[in-house]
Amino acid sequence: MDLRDKRHCYQAVNGCSEVYDLAADMGGMGFIEHNKALCMLSVLINTHLLLASRDIGIARYFYSSSACVYNAEKQQDPQNPGLKESDAFPALAEDGYGWEKLFSERMCRHFREDYGMTTRIARFHNVYGPFGTYEGGREKAPAAICRKVITAQLEGKKEIVIWGDGKQTRSFMYIDDCIKGITDIMTSGIEEPINLGSHELVTVDELVDIVEEIAGVKLKRIYDLSAPKGVRGRNSDNTLIKKYLNWEPSIPLREGMKKTYDWIRGRMTQGK
Repeated sequence: MDLRDKRHCYQAVNGCSEVYDLAADMGGMGFIEHNKALCMLSVLINTHLLLASRDIGIARYFYSSSACVYNAEKQQDPQNPGLKESDAFPALAEDGYGWEKLFSERMCRHFREDYGMTTRIARFHNVYGPFGTYEGGREKAPAAICRKVITAQLEGKKEIVIWGDGKQTRSFMYIDDCIKGITDIMTSGIEEPINLGSHELVTVDELVDIVEEIAGVKLKRIYDLSAPKGVRGRNSDNTLIKKYLNWEPSIPLREGMKKTYDWIRGRMTQGK
């Protein structure tokens, strides 16, 4: 999509009754920490899509936000109990990407209030799975770790480089659960932003353990403390989405990582 030309947005939504805004210029922590301006420019996607949707009377509009909107001061403990939706304020979002997401959330709210649009917002927590980016600098931790382990196997190496000290924590949501959650939220009456993620908290070291076990290898770990690491601990509090929609992830991390590993290994060994 040409962000300089709003006509593309009108063409994209013409004839639709629903719009799902899943687009953003983003990637893993290595990308968003070094490309803050590019991440901020994603606000043009949402701005143009909202305007086009308003002008042609789109019935429902879904916006994919991110856990990066949450206050960084509430993510300093690796044993994060789970970020509640209210923890986005007072605002101290991830610089660049997180601020763009938080601003676009608020823009959706005001289009709903001022123009009567039906908008729905989900805060994604680390979506992963097959068919995702696994190389090139934009990949996220699950895919990056799979690629590193597979590379070590294929090249006969016995070590893996891990960004940070391995103690930072995250939760990861498999793509199938994400799609089910999007559908449920889009057809719901929930007007405010809501978490969409897993509460299965793991350290980066534990994520490496899972991939090593899947691959049947054990690698020496080299910790790169100078690499981008993000917050120390981030987890999803799913109280509200369970209350409103009875939604919770159905695919355990180990199962989802096996599917992801197998797909990436197939791409790396059989060609793209």
